[in-house]
Amino acid sequence: MAILTAQAYAAKDFNLAGLNGISDKTLEIHFALYKGYVTNTNTLNEQIADLINNGKIGTPTYAELKRRLGFEYNGMVLHEYYFGNLKNGGSDAPKSGKLIDAISAGYGDYETWKNDFVKVGAMRGVGWAVAYQDPSSGRISNHWITLHEDGNPAGYKPILVMDVWEHAFLLDYKPAERPKYIEAFFTNIDWSAVEGRLL
Repeated sequence: MAILTAQAYAAKDFNLAGLNGISDKTLEIHFALYKGYVTNTNTLNEQIADLINNGKIGTPTYAELKRRLGFEYNGMVLHEYYFGNLKNGGSDAPKSGKLIDAISAGYGDYETWKNDFVKVGAMRGVGWAVAYQDPSSGRISNHWITLHEDGNPAGYKPILVMDVWEHAFLLDYKPAERPKYIEAFFTNIDWSAVEGRLL
């Protein structure tokens, strides 16, 4: 029988110092949280591989580790998308091109899409606002993701990811000031990175 080797991930580095409205201290704490997801993903993968290698597939321990892996892995990946679609100084949303065409196909125009995305991000609760691209139609649609693994539409590609868990803004804004954080987030978007994610 072949021995399964666990997939290992390395935390990525993001140079985001000096963002508008998102402090370096918030980023420092946020990066540490992200690295925790990477560590936990690696630990779970090792533990699952060990159970598989020892013939313990399907045990209650195996089942719980598999369930937990979805939370940790998606926490890692969503943070990589989030940090990856930010840059110091941001950029203006494109006026035309593939991204605007995909947004317009789903919402009619950029402003309607943005209003919907902002309102998704401002909903009560902790989670993520994510603009996804439907691979079958190419259209963009906005979704609320709760615990990293709850609410991701199967097969859709994340295009723009906004973390709206309180750790993303609590040092800079009061809990009721999430709209101010969302406004700051939009001033830091790297639209070329977002457009580069299109299918």
